[in-house]
Amino acid sequence: MTAGRVANVADTLALHARQRPTHVAVVHGDAHLDYRAFDRAVSQRAAALLGLGVAAGDVVGLALDDGIEHLLMLFAVARAGAVILPIDARWQAFEKQRVVAHFAPVATLVEPGAPIDGTRCIEAGADWRARVEAATPPAAFPDGGRGLVMSLSSGTTGRPKGPLLTHAQLIARFHVQWADLGFGSRARYLNATPIYFGGGRSFCMSTIHAGGTVVLFPPPYATEALAAEVARSGATVLFLVPTLLRRLLEHDAATLAPLRGLQTLICSGAALAPHERTRIRTEICPNFVEYYSSTEGGGVTALTPEDQARRGDSVGRAVYGVEVSIVDGTDRPVPPGTIGAIRYRGPGVADGFHGDPDASREAFRDGWFHPGDLGELDDEGYLFLRGRSKDMIIRGGVNIHPQEIEALLLGHPSVAEAAVVGWPSREFNEEVAAFVVPRGELDEAALVALCRERLAPYKVPRRVFLVDDLPRTSVGKVQKAALVERLEPLP
Repeated sequence: MTAGRVANVADTLALHARQRPTHVAVVHGDAHLDYRAFDRAVSQRAAALLGLGVAAGDVVGLALDDGIEHLLMLFAVARAGAVILPIDARWQAFEKQRVVAHFAPVATLVEPGAPIDGTRCIEAGADWRARVEAATPPAAFPDGGRGLVMSLSSGTTGRPKGPLLTHAQLIARFHVQWADLGFGSRARYLNATPIYFGGGRSFCMSTIHAGGTVVLFPPPYATEALAAEVARSGATVLFLVPTLLRRLLEHDAATLAPLRGLQTLICSGAALAPHERTRIRTEICPNFVEYYSSTEGGGVTALTPEDQARRGDSVGRAVYGVEVSIVDGTDRPVPPGTIGAIRYRGPGVADGFHGDPDASREAFRDGWFHPGDLGELDDEGYLFLRGRSKDMIIRGGVNIHPQEIEALLLGHPSVAEAAVVGWPSREFNEEVAAFVVPRGELDEAALVALCRERLAPYKVPRRVFLVDDLPRTSVGKVQKAALVERLEPLP
């Protein structure tokens, strides 16, 4: 790298293309690209973006399916010096439009026949491929001295928000993944989650940045097919959310046998129960690591197989380069064994929410990120989660913000009040439940149909309960905990 140049996350591709040109970078079914082809494909796509008027620092939306093109475009936007705006291709039109309206991308790459209103769309079809083939990369691309990715969470509130991660911050997260999770140049990472999803995107880019191999196996799939793909692809690292691990536990030892050879099986998205961790280690993979992380701050702690035996009710100890602290209501540290608010800091933690100073002041204070979780540290540095101070619902490892669903329900003319809570579920950790105070004639089916029309499937309430009123505190705040107590846990 030239002296004085700020590292771009795509810089290592050219190095890999020279030093390991025939090493496979990405596999999807029968298709694959080695590093020589991957680097060339990224450079030509970056040049095509620049030829369309995209400038360094511009925001570019990616609303693509989970294939090789999506992975190429993540690095192409980076190499062009632009900022990635992840957009879930599974979202409803209304959800996509809200995100592009808030973050104002100069262009958005979409699948053919899937335009998004409110943004300049580039269809990833024949015309795009022809433009890419004709593009001539410049002698030098922009460096990494600017933002890289809007790290939106899986769910968005009525006002979308997400931190703008820099190249340096994302690379710092890669260092954590190499040090604590088994990624690196020799990894063969099987990505079985959407590339849009924060974990999937980051782990894919980390593997490519290091010179390893990414095997794409996008959902939906049967869990027995996933186990078979591990064997077929020779995967060494696999990341799954709790819901998928619970489904794997329903299979026999013969079906699960390929997973036992993984060098690392990672779970993140929601904490597992100690007995679930024991079953996963004994029945699926002994090399199981639970990873406590957030979209805004990256990795916080890792619970290794050895730690699970000693402190199986914790979420482990701080990962490489990260400092964790527990504080009281005035942000003063509290002694070990005391429950308080979790905060942490490190080189991979974002600086704030892009374009949202109010939310930034609440969550990012004095160099620390406050995820809104409660916990305690013991005198050996193990972190124990003690609840969430925020109302976020985590369904199958995917974050869902109740406010978004509440805002939609309240837009119905026959809804007077609405409160959305997490419904405890063994399979998904939480499902979505809505409590609605009707105004006039109203039925549950109409509200569920509205949600299906305007929201991604995973955000649609499992049930909408029509009630006469909502429980409140003396100052009028809805007591969501009391609503959750009305719900019988789902199997």
